[in-house]
Amino acid sequence: MWHGQISACLERQMGYRASKHPPHNADHQQADWVGIHERICQMLVPIRTMKDIYDPAIRKKNQLRKAHLIKICKLVAQSKLSEGKHEEALPAAHCCLQTSIDLYGPNTIQLVPAYILLAEANMGLGNLSVVAELLSQAEWAVLKNPELGASIQQQLHRSLAHFHTSAGNLETALFHFANDIYFACEEYGLDSSATTKGYFLIADVFARQGRMLVVHSLYCEVAERWHKHLSSLLEAHQKHADSSVSFYEKSQRIEMEEMLRVMLEFEQKQSRRDSNHIALIAHNLAMLWFVNGDLHKAWDFGRTALQASLQIPRHKLTEPIQELLQRVESLQTEPRPGSA
Repeated sequence: MWHGQISACLERQMGYRASKHPPHNADHQQADWVGIHERICQMLVPIRTMKDIYDPAIRKKNQLRKAHLIKICKLVAQSKLSEGKHEEALPAAHCCLQTSIDLYGPNTIQLVPAYILLAEANMGLGNLSVVAELLSQAEWAVLKNPELGASIQQQLHRSLAHFHTSAGNLETALFHFANDIYFACEEYGLDSSATTKGYFLIADVFARQGRMLVVHSLYCEVAERWHKHLSSLLEAHQKHADSSVSFYEKSQRIEMEEMLRVMLEFEQKQSRRDSNHIALIAHNLAMLWFVNGDLHKAWDFGRTALQASLQIPRHKLTEPIQELLQRVESLQTEPRPGSA
């Protein structure tokens, strides 16, 4: 029965995509290719050609290939989602779920991460009916496995919170984000990036409710945590010989930059600006871009941070910000290797 529900859900999903993207639509084909097929095309050939061979050694090798394929699909889907490329994430999420079903069976807990990825991709495309079905399947799998670890619980509650936020069920969204933060703390720790992002996401729900004092308080908490983390990275970066080394994957940088930009814009739009908080967030952005090698953006955000910190006498960030700007300026004037 479960397998039938999954198949029906996937068929509705594919029907939805086909209605928006006819089979010969070049953009749709390009999304599939960029999304995952380019990465896995050669892997699919032995998996498909050997699926009916019953030699134990060959079957075991094929199972290992499937497990590797699932891992690649997860990474690609997560990367595309973090970049906001939901259409390109769909093929990878589909492949992840279908291969997981093939490897683990239709009613196993191992399918939950794939359900969540596919739900997140559909959420970005506004296909909430499919999202509701996918998350219902994931919830049922989790309920059948109460001994499940905190990591999957955290991922599921975050996706449920996103869904209910999109559907306008804000109190339910707050409930799930609170559980998301709880399980993130349990699994990764209080100061982890997963927990910090949970605080940022729940702030958005409070903003939709017009509870701006709560939003400001949560954004302060998020900014303080990122500042501690980025200050440590900046110190490590300054000890490194090559200042062009990136300390983040592209998807991580995009995600962190988006959070910090949203918080900075929020503070700058307030009728009574909090110079302390603006300095903190802008300094975060300056450090983020510095450790990722974009000196121009590091300089711009550093100047914004300095202007805000100077509004407060003897502000604790003024000196670190000035030191960062001096470092940026010195690197901009240094001759490049190999230049005359």
